[in-house]
Amino acid sequence: MEHFPKKDILSGNVLTAEEQAKLTPETVLEILEKGNQDFVKGHLTVRNNSQRVRDASLGQYPMAVVLSCLDSRVPVEDVFQRGIGDLFVARVAGNIVNDDILGSLELACKVSGAKLIVVLGHEYCSAIKSAIDNLDMGNITTLLTKIKPAVALAEKDFQGETTSKNELFMEKVCLCNVELTIKEIINKSSILKEMKQQGEINIVGGIYDMKKGAVSFF
Repeated sequence: MEHFPKKDILSGNVLTAEEQAKLTPETVLEILEKGNQDFVKGHLTVRNNSQRVRDASLGQYPMAVVLSCLDSRVPVEDVFQRGIGDLFVARVAGNIVNDDILGSLELACKVSGAKLIVVLGHEYCSAIKSAIDNLDMGNITTLLTKIKPAVALAEKDFQGETTSKNELFMEKVCLCNVELTIKEIINKSSILKEMKQQGEINIVGGIYDMKKGAVSFF
């Protein structure tokens, strides 16, 4: 790391169990928002990986779990300027929910203490496009059935062309998909629903702007 100025290195120790326990969902969201602002400004994400790998080898106490799309253009840790041991990241095309994803979110929060779930959608999502276009191909078809409700919801009050050629409609479906995913998490996981009701965690949505790198939370 000697090739980089110290101010540019993402340092800080790996979170301990005590430090994680003191965090609130609100504080964690603020940390992610600040990290994303640094990312947008072009601040370097140079990590002290070798030290963090050693520090995290015997335990992990991440602050949040991000359910992201599979898309290679959305580097989750970079987007939030976080390093090893900071985040759980679940990735699946279209940031949809199934039993395995739900179990992973429960493990991250109930067992491992994460304080925040972020469902992160993004512009120009190929899974969203494929759902709108009614792609029928192998196991992709099954996956897309979980996005189709968002397409139907977006169509209800949308003024304009409801095809994948319309960027505004694509954006609307993306937003609806994140909103429906959050509802699915709450409706299908009694564990996470109870944790949210008790204020132990929060569940928020975010949309990643491909051109700016900014995440809009809601």
